[in-house]
Amino acid sequence: MSYFIVDVESDGPIIGKHSMVCFGVVKLTPKLDTTFYGQVKPISGYYVEDALAVSGFSREEHQLFPEARFAMADFAEWLKKHSVGKPILISDNNGYDASWINFYFHTFYGSNPFGWSSRRIGDLYCGMMKDTYSNWKHLRKTRHTHHPVDDAMGNAEALLKMKDMGLKIDVK
Repeated sequence: MSYFIVDVESDGPIIGKHSMVCFGVVKLTPKLDTTFYGQVKPISGYYVEDALAVSGFSREEHQLFPEARFAMADFAEWLKKHSVGKPILISDNNGYDASWINFYFHTFYGSNPFGWSSRRIGDLYCGMMKDTYSNWKHLRKTRHTHHPVDDAMGNAEALLKMKDMGLKIDVK
């Protein structure tokens, strides 16, 4: 089993109506030295200017990105190459990140290598602290920039700290 920390940026809140802009992935290893970055061309004419601006790209730049079928196929191949057993998706907000990845994999690749389950970092930390109000974000080293690889890296760093604190998680 391999763990992959995923972060997604999109141009609006509604999957299918709006589009994923880019996504970043960090494999959970001791060195956090295995990463993936994907960019995805818009799949519709709808977008929210403020949401797109968060990613740092203009609509014109976004329209030049690779088609979703190519980006998701590249991601699936990368996962196959870097997974030991079934890949597990972990994110800061898996209701958001895992949903976008699931939609794009099923729509443009035909299946989701992650399957139907994912993990949320905040829930893992709250369970460790036995307090549903615990905040884990102080465990990040890499600044949260809205570049998805940076954000996934900070989240992966937090997971390594949680491992040091006693979280039982394989880091291969």
